Amino acid sequence: MKSKKSSYDKLFIYICIILFSVNIVIGVILVTASTAAYKSTKLDELQSIGDLFISCMKDNYAETRDTRSESIKNLHKKFSTKYHLMIYIYDENGNCVLSDADYKSNPKDVIKNSSKMSVSEIERLSRKDFLDIEGSDISENEPYMLYGSCFFLKGENDILPSRMFAKVYAKSNSINSFSIKVAVFYTLFCLLSLLAQFMLIRRRFNKLSAYENEFRRISEMYAKRDFSEKIPTDVPNTTPEIADYVNAVAADVAKSEETSKTFIANVSHELRTPITTIGGFVDGILDGTIPKTRQNEYLVLVSKEIKRLRILISSMLNMSRFETGTLRPNFRDVNLTEIVIQTVLMFEKKIEDKNLEVEGLGSDRMSAEVDPDLIQQVVYNLVENAVKFINTGGTLSFRFERSVNGICTIGIKNTGEGLKNDEISQVFDRFYKTDSSRGKDTTGLGLGLAISRKIVHLHHGHIVVKSVYGEYTEFLIQIPEKQPKKKG
Repeated sequence: MKSKKSSYDKLFIYICIILFSVNIVIGVILVTASTAAYKSTKLDELQSIGDLFISCMKDNYAETRDTRSESIKNLHKKFSTKYHLMIYIYDENGNCVLSDADYKSNPKDVIKNSSKMSVSEIERLSRKDFLDIEGSDISENEPYMLYGSCFFLKGENDILPSRMFAKVYAKSNSINSFSIKVAVFYTLFCLLSLLAQFMLIRRRFNKLSAYENEFRRISEMYAKRDFSEKIPTDVPNTTPEIADYVNAVAADVAKSEETSKTFIANVSHELRTPITTIGGFVDGILDGTIPKTRQNEYLVLVSKEIKRLRILISSMLNMSRFETGTLRPNFRDVNLTEIVIQTVLMFEKKIEDKNLEVEGLGSDRMSAEVDPDLIQQVVYNLVENAVKFINTGGTLSFRFERSVNGICTIGIKNTGEGLKNDEISQVFDRFYKTDSSRGKDTTGLGLGLAISRKIVHLHHGHIVVKSVYGEYTEFLIQIPEKQPKKKG
């Protein structure tokens, strides 16, 4: 069978999209956070170097009182060259007094408009130091890191210190390079990680997809009434309870199918036999094969077969009413002992013919809340079976007991062949007959005990069978003395 697309295939795509998206978000956050941390470190370094230069300049100015002295110029060049900086010093009016233009010829290394500070810059640095990426005053190459600060110079004989401004620039290409390296490293790591994750998930999903296809295939077999296979329940990472439930339902359906086939076969057989007999006798009477002197004899046989048909159809209808719940018992207080006695009297001739001994009918009277017609049908079925299968000269025993919890028990016991252990569990099934009873019971329908159990259950009771093979069989009817009241 061609494998259909599994629901896990779509789920796999969704998971891949989610994993890819999550890794991208994590990558963006990681690169951004790493770059921010690295940038903060580089800016702190720039500030430290700038403060060191300002401190050294203050010391030199205290001795020379000249911002353009040779010692300050050498200090400026040394810091600029060693740390790859561009350092600009401005007086309180914003005029540049010290810059890199004195010894740098490459215009790319010179800040645009560096000869004069704007009023806004003077006011900004007077209030607070600046430390960040600055691109407005830089050449077209790239943004630079800038540390701007306001400081004061004072000579030995100066009454008031001079306000000065420093702007220290450093290239930011190291930050960009760091960001690129982190992004490349994370991209490679992410690709390898995603590849490993996708392979593991794909492998797991392939197994689940195969299980789903197998589940679907066997379910389609069940839909076609083929119950030859079971859904596996030992597949890892699946829910075995679901497969167990489906298998249980399939087993019940299979059993029901078999029961239905057996039911139809038995009903067909039971109907065919009396119909064939009736048809043969009627045809014999009509065509003269049966002489007139014997027609009454055969009409009696026809009447018996018709009664047998009526009993079969009535039993089937009653069974249907029991199963659909349309039968409503008419409960009232009834003398159970009297029902049993009246039923036994209906079999008086058969009891005499078999020379049976009857025991237990002289017990005290026992009453209960039951439907008398239905209970009499139960007793009739059990007595009929007991008389039919008892040994000649055997004993038919009855007992009546009421327990302390209000349960009334009627026992009907006969001596004889008894039941085997495997027969006891099936004796209440519809149309079931034991192997030994098939030869003795040619008119039985196999519905009596099944109907009896249904009737007893309608009375909120139980019917059980006890038997010792080769000795006896006893059926016990257990019914509550009072039927439970319906709620509402």
